[in-house]
Amino acid sequence: MADEFSLRCYCFLDRMQAQYAAFVGTITQGDLPIEGMAALYVEMAPGNEVFRVVDIAVKATEARPGAQIVEREFGMFEVHSPNQAAVIEAGEVVLERLGLRVEDRIRPQVASTQVITRIDPYQAQLINRFRRGSMLVPGETLLVLECAPAAYINYACNEAEKKASIKLVHVSSVGRFGRMWLSGSEAEIQTAKNAAIQALESLAGREGA
Repeated sequence: MADEFSLRCYCFLDRMQAQYAAFVGTITQGDLPIEGMAALYVEMAPGNEVFRVVDIAVKATEARPGAQIVEREFGMFEVHSPNQAAVIEAGEVVLERLGLRVEDRIRPQVASTQVITRIDPYQAQLINRFRRGSMLVPGETLLVLECAPAAYINYACNEAEKKASIKLVHVSSVGRFGRMWLSGSEAEIQTAKNAAIQALESLAGREGA
């Protein structure tokens, strides 16, 4: 199985933060998570494998699926529970069935970061048309961070919210790259940026595309 299956992302969120959990609730088509729950994100190739893997995870534990997505290249799923042990067990069962280890995941890479101070009113209006989270207010500082594989952006965003007083504007975690938009004061955005990068760099794995 390890020769045929690519484990692109495997990341555990120990405690969903308030804004992050609220944002996920606006986009999920499955079971709704709430603040404080633990979550596991897994991204894989080929994408159609996600259906079988989700079935393995939810049959084995009390963890509930919030997302099951297949796009052109990859598949991704998320499971969550108030019980951290259940989420950890779901991940362990999936890895065991696939004959893989956590270390077989692709190590996340920061693709780009931008910090834009004193955001212009017109730029704020454009971004607000596409966001699903908080409104971006003119004059705030905006952080745009991209990483690959895409699903790791969820971990980066949740960890950034733990460390900084920011507003979550939008998160996109499907495709070749994951992206997040956070806003706030310049000092808090710098703290959030550092926390997100440190979180991603802390995850071990193999090199991959």
